Amino acid sequence: MTKARLVKGSEISFTHRGGPPGHAEVGRAISSDISSSMGAGIARFDNCSIAWTVLYDEVIYVVEGLFRLVTPDAVLEGRAGDVIWIPEGTELRYEGKNATVFYVVYPGNWKELLKD
Repeated sequence: MTKARLVKGSEISFTHRGGPPGHAEVGRAISSDISSSMGAGIARFDNCSIAWTVLYDEVIYVVEGLFRLVTPDAVLEGRAGDVIWIPEGTELRYEGKNATVFYVVYPGNWKELLKD
């Protein structure tokens, strides 16, 4: 059994994920080296649009700014304190204005599962 662990925000490394125009970056806090079942991290979106089809279930908690999730069915706009649920297979665009979000994905090892 894995022990509880503190991940300091200052230790999270961010990777560029989109832009220009704008900017998007993602920092994984919980990856397969910590949990075999889930992943989590922080993402920032500012004046950009990132297209993706999620290969996992995802929950997004908006920390600050305006976060927008554009799907074929709806445009969901979240502000600080809002939570968005995204089921596996959803085609979407992540967008935001000075948005910082905390996200959780399941399964967290989805990349490894795709290799099989």
